[in-house]
Parts: sequence; structure tokens; C-alpha cells
Amino acid sequence: MNSSRNAVSKCQATGARANSRSRRCSLTAELRIRLLLTTCLLVQALRSGAQAQQQQTLTWQQVRDRFQAANLTLLADRINIDESKAQEITAHLRPNPTFTLTADGTQVAPYHGVWKPLAGTLLSPNVTYLHERQHKRELRLESAQKNTLIAESSHADLARTLLFDLRSSFVATLQAKQVLQLAKDNLGYWDHVLGISRERFHAGDLAQIDLDRLELQRVQYETDVQTAEVNLRTSKITLLTLLNDRTPTEQFDVSGPYDFSEQLPSRDEFRKIALESRPDLRSAIEALDKAQTDHKLAIANGSTDPTFGVWWTYNPSFNNPFAHQTVGVSVSVPVRIFDRNQGEKLRTRLDITRNQHLRDATEAAVLSDVDSGYATVESNLTLLRPYKQKYLEQATRVRDTMFFSYQHGGAALLDLLNAESEYRTVQLGYVNLVGTYLTAAAQLNMAVGREVLP
Repeated sequence: MNSSRNAVSKCQATGARANSRSRRCSLTAELRIRLLLTTCLLVQALRSGAQAQQQQTLTWQQVRDRFQAANLTLLADRINIDESKAQEITAHLRPNPTFTLTADGTQVAPYHGVWKPLAGTLLSPNVTYLHERQHKRELRLESAQKNTLIAESSHADLARTLLFDLRSSFVATLQAKQVLQLAKDNLGYWDHVLGISRERFHAGDLAQIDLDRLELQRVQYETDVQTAEVNLRTSKITLLTLLNDRTPTEQFDVSGPYDFSEQLPSRDEFRKIALESRPDLRSAIEALDKAQTDHKLAIANGSTDPTFGVWWTYNPSFNNPFAHQTVGVSVSVPVRIFDRNQGEKLRTRLDITRNQHLRDATEAAVLSDVDSGYATVESNLTLLRPYKQKYLEQATRVRDTMFFSYQHGGAALLDLLNAESEYRTVQLGYVNLVGTYLTAAAQLNMAVGREVLP
């Protein structure tokens, strides 16, 4: 009996020691797993922090400043202004005087046994200068300066058009971010619905076919997320191309308000600003002014310009045998029998009429652009106001109500799917309408010639 009791106690002690060892091993393994997870989380946090430091987020003003400083099309077009300024220097140049040196009367062979080769040499340096009348040089400079103004206005008009493309790409990027966030929210909400539905299924309160239909619906939300990510990446690539920037899309982002302003100034105010600010209209007015200057220059070029000359002679052998050093002057005036500039006068006069018509056509186009852009913005505001005041709240309330009812067995699966689809449609429609409004506002800004709407 004692031996059996000893054996039992030994066995119990051995089992206790084994249990103790197993517990220690399990605790050690658990500690290792926790340490490994903590290390992984720390590494991931460090990587996320490094990526956040490398990523650059730009506002609209920063994007615009970078665009104006780095866009290759603008930089190339800006050279036209410098070239036009260089032509101003050429247009204002004075005629150079002409210097002539005449040597004559040198004896080349003996005559009657006398050879004095240099005794009768006539030396005569001559200087002539063309004097331009009727302010030809000043008119050439004025025409070149007005051509520079036209180049500056054309450059501003090109910048206006490219800024619209830039603003559209910026708005498209903001819109893609909003759509992506909406898609992720919808996917997260649907995962919440699936979690509750699986609990109901395990509790026997939901059929397998209904759970399968719910899980199949998740494919649509996953597709929305992937499509939104591709659209966001594409918008960033377009924006980086306009900025002439080679930054990876993962390290580039933009930020700005994604909303609309319900207050819209009157159309007449936009028209007035456009007539004062549009660079293409200013270019048309400057072209008309230059045509008038060119016509004045054509009339001035038709006038005759005298040429003044002065010379000094040594040993001239004139009638006065003692006049060994003499001075002479001359004035040369072309005889204007035929007007050789009448064709240019007619051409420049016709050019004035042509530029008048172009100015009127440009002014009409400016007003038409303003009216069209204003109508588009006004139409978008008409659609956006009820969304913000009523539809968004209604869609959220209907979805939450139907989900609560479905969760407690008071609504059918089809009703939940319809409510979720309507919510998704309304939210996505609102986001896209805001993007359309911001693009229309950018179009109106382009029509006006400067930013009048944020």
C-alpha cells in the first residue's frame, strides 16, 4: 500500500512538473509572439512616418506658382517677349554715317622727262549722313513696343488657357480623392453589414442564400475602390505633367476645399470684369493700335530723306592755285516723282479695318464665353442646393433606418439593398456635381480672365 501510494505521489509530482514546464513554454512563446508583433507595428509606424515626411501636399496657390515657374510651354512662349524686346533695339537704331576717302591725280609715268608722282595727288576724305524725316525712327520704335505688348498679351492668354487645364486637373484630383474616400466608406459600412449578417446566419436568423447575396454585393464596392484609386493616380499623373514634375504619384498630393458657394454675383459684373481683364481682347485692341502706328510709319516712309555730306581736300588744283586745303559740303535730296510707298500705305489702311473687325469679334466672343460659363455655373448651383439641403440627409436617414429594421428582422434583404444603392447613388452624384461645379467655376474664371470664383 505504501509503495503504491508513493508511486501515485511520484506520478502526480511528475505531472505537475510537466504542466509547469508546458505553462512556462506557452508563456515564453506568447511573449515572443507579442514581441514580434510589437516590433512589426513599430517598423510599420516608422515606415509610415517616413512616407508621410517624403510626401508633399500642395494647395492650389502652390500648384499655380510651380506651374508658372516650370511649365515648358509657358517658358518657351515667354521667349517671344524677349525676342520682341530685342527687336525694339533694332527698330530704334540710327543710320550710320558713310566715310569715303578719295585719292586722285597721282602721276604714274614721266612726261617730257619730268616725273613727280605725288606732286599732283588729290586727297579728299568725305563723310555723308542720311537724315530721316517725319519721325521714322520714333515710329519704328513705337511699332516695335506695341508688338511687345501684343506678345505679352498673347502670353497671358496662353497662360489663361493652360491655367484652366491646370485647374481642371487639380479639381479632378480632388474629386478622385473624394470618390475614393466615399468608396472606402461604403466598403467599410458594407463590411459592418456583413458582420452582423454573419452573426444572424450563425444564429439561424438568416438564410444562406441571403448571406451569399450580401457577400456578392461586396464585389461592387471593391470595384468602386479600385476604380477610384486608378482615377486618382491618373489625375495626379496629368497634374504632374503640367507641372513638369517627376515626383512619384505616391509622394504627391493636393489639398483644397471641395465645396461650392451658393452666392453668385450678377452676370453684368462678370461681363464688366471680362472686358477689362481678358488678355485676348487686350491683344486685339493693341493690334489695332499697332496697325494705326504702322499706317503712320508707311506715310512717313513715303517722304524723302536728305543726305548731308562734308569733305576736306588737299591739293585740289582748282581755279585758285593757292587753295591747297579746301572744305566742301553737299546736300542730296531724292526727286520724288513717283510715290514708291503707295502700296504699303493702302495695305496698312486696310489692316486697320481688319483689326477693327477682329477686335469687335473678340469682344463678342468674350461676352459669349462669360454668358455660357455663367449659365453652366448657375445650372450646377440649381442642382447642388437641394442635394445639400435635403437629398443627402434623406439618403442617410433611409439607409440607416432600413439597416436598423433589417438588423432586427423588420425589413427584407431587397429593401436593404435598394436603400444602400440609393445612398451610394446620391452620395456619388453629389460628389460628382461638386466636381462639375468647380470645373464650371474654373471655366467661368477663364472666360472672365482672372479668378473671380474660388
